Amino acid sequence: MWHATTYRLENTLNYGMERVWAIGVLKGSNSVSFGFDEGVAVVKIGREEPVASMDNSGKIIWARHNEIQTVNVKSLGADYELNDGERLPLAVKDLGACDLYPQSLRHNPNGRFVTVCGDGEYVVYTALAWRNKSFGSALEFVWSADSSDYAIRESGNRIKIHKNFAEKHTVKIDYTIEGLHGGALIGVRGSDFVCFYDWGEGRLVRRIDVGAVKDVIWSDNGELVAIAGDASFYILQFNRGAVEAAFAAGSAVDEDGNEDAFELVAEVPEKIRTGLWVGDCFIYNNAAWRLNYCVGGEVTTLFHLDMPMYLLGYLAAQSRVYLIDREFNIVSYTLLLSLIEFKTLVMRDQLSQALELLPNIPTEQRNGLARFLEAKGLVQEALEIATDQDYRFELAIQLGDLDVAAGIAQSLDTPAKWRQLGELALSHGQLDLAADCLDKAKDMSGLLLLAAAKGDRAGLSQLAESSLAAGKQNVAFLCLFLLGQVDRCVSLLIEAGRLPEAALMARTYTPSRMSGPVKEWKKDLASVNPKAADALADPEEYPNLFEGLQDAIGLEASSAATQAAVSCQPARAHAGLAGAGALADNLTEQLAVLGIGEGGGGAAKWAEANGGVAHASPAYSAPTAPHAAMPETDVYQDAEDIESETAAADFGVGGGGSRAGTFGGLFSGVQQQQQQYQQALPPAPPSQPRNSYGSGGGLPPPAVPSPTALPPPAAGSGNPPLGQPFVPAAAAAPKASATAPASPPPTLPPPVGAQLIPQAPAAPAVAPAAAASFGNDDDFNFDDDGLGAGVGLGGVTGGVLDLDDDWGLDENDEV
Repeated sequence: MWHATTYRLENTLNYGMERVWAIGVLKGSNSVSFGFDEGVAVVKIGREEPVASMDNSGKIIWARHNEIQTVNVKSLGADYELNDGERLPLAVKDLGACDLYPQSLRHNPNGRFVTVCGDGEYVVYTALAWRNKSFGSALEFVWSADSSDYAIRESGNRIKIHKNFAEKHTVKIDYTIEGLHGGALIGVRGSDFVCFYDWGEGRLVRRIDVGAVKDVIWSDNGELVAIAGDASFYILQFNRGAVEAAFAAGSAVDEDGNEDAFELVAEVPEKIRTGLWVGDCFIYNNAAWRLNYCVGGEVTTLFHLDMPMYLLGYLAAQSRVYLIDREFNIVSYTLLLSLIEFKTLVMRDQLSQALELLPNIPTEQRNGLARFLEAKGLVQEALEIATDQDYRFELAIQLGDLDVAAGIAQSLDTPAKWRQLGELALSHGQLDLAADCLDKAKDMSGLLLLAAAKGDRAGLSQLAESSLAAGKQNVAFLCLFLLGQVDRCVSLLIEAGRLPEAALMARTYTPSRMSGPVKEWKKDLASVNPKAADALADPEEYPNLFEGLQDAIGLEASSAATQAAVSCQPARAHAGLAGAGALADNLTEQLAVLGIGEGGGGAAKWAEANGGVAHASPAYSAPTAPHAAMPETDVYQDAEDIESETAAADFGVGGGGSRAGTFGGLFSGVQQQQQQYQQALPPAPPSQPRNSYGSGGGLPPPAVPSPTALPPPAAGSGNPPLGQPFVPAAAAAPKASATAPASPPPTLPPPVGAQLIPQAPAAPAVAPAAAASFGNDDDFNFDDDGLGAGVGLGGVTGGVLDLDDDWGLDENDEV
């Protein structure tokens, strides 16, 4: 390959495919194709980037082969309307021819001279008349920030520094030079690093390790430098004072130079094509041909270029940046100088001065500035200057400004904004605002959470209806369940096609309705698996398979009246109940009183907190003599005779909060309580029969106690006082003989969502044997304080039975 003008041999290509028969050139590109005997090769000749340069006044000079041409962007006149991305109709003027083939062309900083470098030589021309000012041999040529200094690379490791067109210093480099860069310092590029030298004496300032350096671009004031790598670029700040102080002090410098010379400002993972500085703003186009600018590490995209374009320069008077393509077409884009100055002042922590420039910045640019301020942590200032309502709402949410956010949400009126504001209001404890926001956002789940946390029965009821209307059956189910409306829960499950769940829920909570869901389930299952459908038992057809079904139905009916009474209690009645001692002060105290929290002892603590009676167990007094004469009585047998009555009555308070998964579990708790009760009885002495009191020891003979009556209802409360077992009124204390009244059936636990509203109790009968066996405690983890006034604990600690050992009460409970 030969040069067309100088006839110099440029290169020789050999691809080993025998003879060349054809050569093709694609017009408008640098691609050339060669046809061989055994194949085809396509090569790219020259460079894609045009050889052009622009000075600070808008004069552009480019080299088209050996011809030098110029245009001036100011020749369009002030009346011409510039549009972004539009090709400028500029008049091209020929300056002359160049004696060498230009490979690079650069203006010096003041624009008076232009250097052309190529073919191993350089020539310095005057920019206006295009006269030869200086020339010489050089592989590369770079200008200093001072227009009178420049440096050339004559060979692979030798650099010469010139001042006022006279050679001043020669710097010999001990590594292979791959490139030379000008600016505030001389940049010498190695294989995977770049070293900076000063212009005065060529001393090493700093070595920076950066792989595959493509370019080094300095700002006009010499304070910032951009180092373009293969996949990213780095912005560094030059500390000129530290370097000059180190040189003045004569400090020894190692091979890495002065470590205080540079400070990393930002690293941006983008590949640079071309770039330039405007103040502290770095403008560049990347590999994706987007025109961006970076201030303090914050990157903003100006425009998306539709073709490969290369930066020429920026005119501050027009606030426009100019670019050129490979066909020497000039286009421009707007970049406001006031915008650049604003961001520059913010980066220098001069916010007050930056805000003074806002009147000069168009309104459409305010949101970009607000995002820049947000990235710098100035969220409040970003909220003040932003104009986009969606963006202002996001900023108000970040700041937690409920008033501003509520006003914006009212104007936008979108469910997403209301939901976001509702979450913020919840986090700030603004429950009324949160409820209003969640309601406007139609956030059923959030409303359920809020209503359940507040204990708002009216809100839950309203939410259940609105959820059903909106098709949110899961939310409606939870609302109905919390309200204790189990029948509607079952009906809702049936309507939703959840037949197995409906059948199981009916079996658990409403056994009287169990047959209906089972029939629907069998009918639906028969269409898929008839054999499995036949395996389902209907309680109407097979009542023998459902043990205790009738008892459960009876208990369901007896609890329905109580649930209805509770549901009719208005919210204002809670204050009266609390005044009467029926309610604990807070949820933690209620849980502790009910025995749900730590410590147990539920019924007794409830009774103690409310001045009521937990359980009417017979009192026990220590006998005056350990072997006093009394009738032969089997204490254990008496205990077994009364356990069905005592367990049922006590289970309503002590275990009423427990619910089983099936209706059998509703009264299986009674059986479990009976087992615990039987296990809690003290073992009989092995040396004597268990049905007599012998002289060899055993249980002491009890004294006959007097019955303890339950107190009457509190005056003016409208309800009996709480703290009594959740049992029918007919329930009585353990029987003492065969003539005592029969025990009522076991009692269902309170329905979901209901309060414990006891019924009027009857005066208990007294069993001497039970008194001897149970002591003053009620044998279900209730301490003696719940037995009522006037009942003592005499003789218990000295007797055979010890409360702590037998009933699981700790020392505090006993006291």
